[in-house]
Amino acid sequence: MTAGLFGGSFDPPHRGHVALVEAARRELGLDPVVVLVTVRPAYKRVETPVETRLELARAAFPGCPVEREESTSDVTVREAEARFGDVVFLIGADQFLDFPSWHDPDAVLQHARLGVATRPGYPRQALEQALARVSRPERVLFFAIPELPIASSDIRERLAAGAPVDDLLPPAVAELVRARGLYRRER
Repeated sequence: MTAGLFGGSFDPPHRGHVALVEAARRELGLDPVVVLVTVRPAYKRVETPVETRLELARAAFPGCPVEREESTSDVTVREAEARFGDVVFLIGADQFLDFPSWHDPDAVLQHARLGVATRPGYPRQALEQALARVSRPERVLFFAIPELPIASSDIRERLAAGAPVDDLLPPAVAELVRARGLYRRER
């Protein structure tokens, strides 16, 4: 059994996130894929409470266990390796470019393989340059996802402006966002 770990703030989770998990399952043979909702992301400010983001993630990924992530990536993969054995830590190509500068990328690669989601139009040369900077490049697996130019920050802005987003969100997430009035500007 090879488990996948996919972490993020998921503020909100969108179709691009879902496409990444589906492609990773198919291309890398992962089961289960555990979705980790980061309580306090290191590089971004999150205003939506973690309990709300957990609820949204459960709606977006109905076939996946969804858990809180309170620790750093190196600790998370070490714990996952003890729990599952074989682990693939999933990230997007944009995150992979910064991976060599993470807190402890060597520890991540010691305890898990790294699954990097690439998409059409993403500069392969940039990925190769990042790959040359990691300690264990043989532990990095590339897999393709469709190009879906979606960002949670754009979705939040559109929702705040009252613009439609149903084409960007999984239906269950769109329904929760609508029902709970999430991301709307105070008027």
